[in-house]
Amino acid sequence: MALRGIDTVLMCAELNDARVAEACLRRGIAYIDVSADAQHLRRLEALDGMARDHGTRAVLSVGLAPGVTNLLARYCAERSASDEVTIGVLLGSGERHGQAALRWTMAGLGALDGSWTMRFPAPHGRRTIHRFPFSDQLTLPQTLQIEQAKTGLCLQSRGATMLLAAARHPTVTRVLRHPRVAEALLTLLTRAHLGNDRFAVTVCSGGARASLAGRQQTRATGLVAALTVARLPSMPPGVRHLEQLVDPVDLLTELSRHGFDLELEPDNRGGATTDSGIPL
Repeated sequence: MALRGIDTVLMCAELNDARVAEACLRRGIAYIDVSADAQHLRRLEALDGMARDHGTRAVLSVGLAPGVTNLLARYCAERSASDEVTIGVLLGSGERHGQAALRWTMAGLGALDGSWTMRFPAPHGRRTIHRFPFSDQLTLPQTLQIEQAKTGLCLQSRGATMLLAAARHPTVTRVLRHPRVAEALLTLLTRAHLGNDRFAVTVCSGGARASLAGRQQTRATGLVAALTVARLPSMPPGVRHLEQLVDPVDLLTELSRHGFDLELEPDNRGGATTDSGIPL
């Protein structure tokens, strides 16, 4: 039995299949998932009753986006009177990524819907981002009890971001989804690396703003997963998203000690409170 002697499973593959999680939870094995696929996360959420019955836990949305974005969103939502959060993700187009991550990104090119600008930490500045189907847009309204969350994507390379925007055109989308074109593009993206490995994520809600920036988003994802594993013993049984289980300032502050820049700016216009109801 592959799960014999195991107490925690960290799922990094985009299997879109809840059977591994179900097998873990039935055996009392903790399960952590870094998936960014919203439909897959919904299937995992449905295992909450099973996890409770077996006294074990599953933690979803563990990584950068979703993950860090969810924690930043909770920080802002708790410190703002607004019922909306806006999330910007700037990824380093020079970093190496696995084929599963690249395939997920390519699959989302035809789902781009709307653009806006956001201010990222230095040296990035204000950038145009394009709405992308990150899962936090569907899960955060539920977990944070807000009306809306929207997430946009841009790449560190401005040229690559322009190509990203061009993919919203229906004709371009059809071409990119042709099997031969998709495989050729995947091969190109695997070998070619434009720009550097800097990344930044920023969240705004009302006057509250929070961001995390640094190098190597894959390393950041791994560290978030490791910090989550360390906190498992204090988590209650059930299936929950990361922002429902940990204090965002606590985990983000510990993450920043590994060489990432963290900025937390509450809404200072008055009236906002923390999640405990204490005025800021």
